[in-house]
Amino acid sequence: MSHEAGNGAGGHRQRPGRDRAWAVGMTVLAAAFLILIGWRGLLLLRTDSAVAVGIGVAVVVVTVVGAWVLWRSVLFGWRMQTLARILEAEGGLPADELPRRPSGRAERDAADALFARRQAETEAAPEEWRTWFRLSLAYDDAGDRGRAREAARTAFTLYRDSQGRL
Repeated sequence: MSHEAGNGAGGHRQRPGRDRAWAVGMTVLAAAFLILIGWRGLLLLRTDSAVAVGIGVAVVVVTVVGAWVLWRSVLFGWRMQTLARILEAEGGLPADELPRRPSGRAERDAADALFARRQAETEAAPEEWRTWFRLSLAYDDAGDRGRAREAARTAFTLYRDSQGRL
């Protein structure tokens, strides 16, 4: 997640085209890999060996689970880009002004202070998707990816509900 629509990790780069191309390339590569191993699993199912058939079943199951995970990741990214673009168009996408380490990670004290502010905003307006989205960015800056994704999912659910869609 990043602070600018299409920014790279931690929002410290300004390369949306390159980042998007990288994401698409990696998605295509992962999909090709899943197709290849799925095909191999299906070939194993056609053999006369019980062991090979068992391995084939396991490979097909892993392929299906992998495809589901890939789809959910792509869908998550698309949804977050949609919310970021809306916030950017409204002028509500926060600028990434946190001091950064050479690695690109936010300085911990600054990230914690920003997090406290974003958490207070979200507690004051818990039904507003925009505050949840900004909170997800603050979680991300603080290095808590799990809670960042959870807050981002909440933001999208609130956005979707505000649009009258299920």
